[in-house]
Parts: sequence; structure tokens; C-alpha cells
Amino acid sequence: MIGLIGKKLGHTRVYDAEGNIVPVTVVQAGPNRVLQVKTREGKDGYNAVQLGFGTQKDSRLTKPLLGHLTRFGVEIKRPDPKTPVTLQGVQRIREFRDFSLPVKPGDLIGPEIFVPGDYVDAIGITKGRGFEGVVKRHRFRGGDSTHGAKGWHRRPGAIGQRLFPGTVRRGMRMPGHMGQVRRTVQNLEVVRVIPEEQLLLIKGSCPGAEGDYVIIRESKKIPKARAEEIRQRKAELKARLEADKKAAAQKAAAAKSAAKSK
Repeated sequence: MIGLIGKKLGHTRVYDAEGNIVPVTVVQAGPNRVLQVKTREGKDGYNAVQLGFGTQKDSRLTKPLLGHLTRFGVEIKRPDPKTPVTLQGVQRIREFRDFSLPVKPGDLIGPEIFVPGDYVDAIGITKGRGFEGVVKRHRFRGGDSTHGAKGWHRRPGAIGQRLFPGTVRRGMRMPGHMGQVRRTVQNLEVVRVIPEEQLLLIKGSCPGAEGDYVIIRESKKIPKARAEEIRQRKAELKARLEADKKAAAQKAAAAKSAAKSK
């Protein structure tokens, strides 16, 4: 299971090989710095890789975190005690279990670990909407606009019972805080990889606002091996369609020449 920490830059659209418009989300997915490698044989007892992304001043990090970074090879040297050092790849730190790529502390990885046609899961924090009513929060229908309905256009209606149990049931959908929660969007296709600019172009939308941090991991439902099978099947189907189209054109040309000869 491979993954990266990235930053959502915005949305745009690109053209595929057939000339169709594809809406994409642009994610800056690198460089990610390998901070620590855990193994099942070691004291941790499981396989994982700890990645860091972004830059941060060491004065804004806690002493335990600075000690952790120094232990695994991050050099922190201040020429002047009053001047903080900008550290690379420590602003956001995330651990990925069972990382399938062979890496060691200090390595830099980026979007090149994915290829167009791969499928990924995007994990992020959704936009905060504040306090919202049931129509926007839960997509309620709302009340009638006419026929004597006064003041019930966006209300939920009755929320309790008569005699039994006589209380509001737990989990009743009501107005309240909306958004600002962790969400995962699965099975998003990688449309384009731009390694020189550390960019991933992912079909569809990722959770969060522009500038928010997101986690891009290999899709759990469509891993790389499955994605390769899908790409091969699509290529075979495309080749078959082109061959059928070429054969039909040759057959039509032959029929036309035979008609002219008569």
C-alpha cells in the first residue's frame, strides 16, 4: 500500500487522447521525505513508513519531535541561536502501513510512484459549513410553499412521538454543525503525472478546500495490479475496435471498386 501527502491546489480540466474534456483536481504530491522505516522484525512489530511533507521552522516544532527528527537523520544546525532553521518535509507527517516500495530514511519520493490509469483514494477534511438547517445538511424536502403553509418551508416537521416512548430518538436528523469532518473519496483515477512539478492530476474532486492537505493512497478496492489489468483490457478493446473499423473501411472500398468495374 503506497501513498503520499499532498496539498490540494485547485481544479481544472484537461483533454484525453480521444479529445474528451476530463475535470481534474490538481494535487501537489511531493516531494515527500522518508523520516522513519518501521519493520515487523524491529521493536515496532509492524511494517510502516513515516513520510513528511512541507517546510517548517524548527522553532515551531516541539522538542520531542525535534529529537525524533534528529534521531532519524534530519540535521538541525543553527548558525545563530536566534535564527530558526527551515526544515524540509516535516510540516505534515503521516505513517503508511505496509509500504510496498523499498525506501530508507532520507529518501525523497513524489508523484512518480503513480502512473496514469492508477486508482487512488483521497483523504481530507471537508469544508466547514457552520450551523445549517435540515434542508442543506440532510437534503430534506421542506414544507409546501402555498396552500396554507406558513413558516414551515424549511423546517423538519415533527421529531417526537405521542405516548411511547415520548422522547426524541437518538440519531434524529436535525439542524447542526455541517462539514469539517474527515472523509475518504475512493477509486479516483490518475489522469496525468507531472514529476518535474510534483503534480498529480486526479479525475473528479478531492475533499477539502484549495490549499488544504490531503492524503493520496493506493486504492484499496482497485490496487495497482488490478489497475494494470484494466489498462490492458482497455488497450485490447481499443485495438480490436480499430481493427474492426479498418476492416470495415477496406470492405467498403472493395465493394465500391467492384461496383465501378461493373
